[in-house]
Amino acid sequence: MGLLNKFFRNARKPEGLLGRMMVNGMNGGSHARLAEWGLECIDLQPNAHVLDIGCGGGANIARLLKRSPNGVVRGIDYSAISVAKSRRLNAQAISKGRCIVQQSNVSNLLCDTTMFADGAFNLVTAFETVYFWPNIDDCFRGVRRVLCSGGLFLIVNEADGTGADSAKWERLVGDMHTYTEDELHSLLIKAGFSDITICRDTQRHWLKAIAIK
Repeated sequence: MGLLNKFFRNARKPEGLLGRMMVNGMNGGSHARLAEWGLECIDLQPNAHVLDIGCGGGANIARLLKRSPNGVVRGIDYSAISVAKSRRLNAQAISKGRCIVQQSNVSNLLCDTTMFADGAFNLVTAFETVYFWPNIDDCFRGVRRVLCSGGLFLIVNEADGTGADSAKWERLVGDMHTYTEDELHSLLIKAGFSDITICRDTQRHWLKAIAIK
């Protein structure tokens, strides 16, 4: 496997030196622009409780904290490197009790009620991460479990499954699936969500989905 392939495979679970490079890149460039685009339609209450799944380098946690100045944002990631980076970036909010970042897997959400209680969050976000979720039906049901009634699930993807780049990224990263609009809609309905809105930037092949519990 070439160095380029090794680097991009760290998009799924950053590890080692290449993983640290990948996590640093997650906080800027097109990732930042995509995140801002994804959050345009989200109106957070000042005291919201938010969960960011696959928090990567922690930049989106910082954005969510800024949008909810009296709220609490929790982040989970199964990469120790991502957790460490997110904690460093949000150290001030952590010290004030407004942020908690822990190493965990989205697969635990459905059954592990000791991790997060039923209805604990007003908003759950997933930026550029559902591509990698195993048993995605159970993961989506787990997200729904931890949302309060009327809570929102926001998915933001850099690849919408229709552009030529989708196949390229699946090949480079491995164990990755770029979901189309129809696929995501069906999965969210199956998990019990309602009032699903999916928007696409057709030029850049970006996709965001908002589903209400």
